[in-house]
Amino acid sequence: MDKELLKQGMVKIMVGFIILCLLIFIPAGTIHFRYGWLFMAVLFIPMVIAGAVMLKKSPELLRKRLNSKEKESEQKEVVRLSGLMFLAAFIVAGLNYRFGWIRMPSWLVYSFAVIFLISYAMFWEVMRENEYLSRTVEIQENQKVVDTGLYSVVRHPMYAVTVFLYLSMPLVLGSPLSFVIMLAYIPIIVKRIHNEEEVLEKGLEGYSEYKKKVRYRLVPFIW
Repeated sequence: MDKELLKQGMVKIMVGFIILCLLIFIPAGTIHFRYGWLFMAVLFIPMVIAGAVMLKKSPELLRKRLNSKEKESEQKEVVRLSGLMFLAAFIVAGLNYRFGWIRMPSWLVYSFAVIFLISYAMFWEVMRENEYLSRTVEIQENQKVVDTGLYSVVRHPMYAVTVFLYLSMPLVLGSPLSFVIMLAYIPIIVKRIHNEEEVLEKGLEGYSEYKKKVRYRLVPFIW
């Protein structure tokens, strides 16, 4: 076992957990925010399990996923915009609970928690299909075009799944106002995809042919 990689992963998870707790529970004004803890559970428990599996079976893929330093200037802007979006959405979710602006029925919140978990499972399925999936836009050594599984349906299945994943997050927190904020993810991911395809078409052999074979980027028959 790569102890350094294990340590790096644990630190990332712990830091992420602490930051999210601060962003959600301080605005909520209490730690007794049930949906806040529901969200933390559906986010971090599968994350820890998936990380442990990757550490054992695909340490190189885990190392790529832990790397978040973008080289492309346009992608750095995408990261900044995404960070602001998440910051606003989590804070507003906490404030929504504190002041009771909009209340969602419990059954609906738990329904979106199920949608979140299904989306999470699909996210890891995409990662299983594509060993070159990094968190950054780059061409890796010996990288090949993946055109099987979900990649035979759309060119960016990971981003397609994250749309469901991210849009369900604020609803697991019981905050429709945060959902409105998270809709900003759609133009942000469109911007990322345009730039990523430029990079892949220039540097990845066979990608131009793959684009002709799989016409749709994100949503079948739409875009």
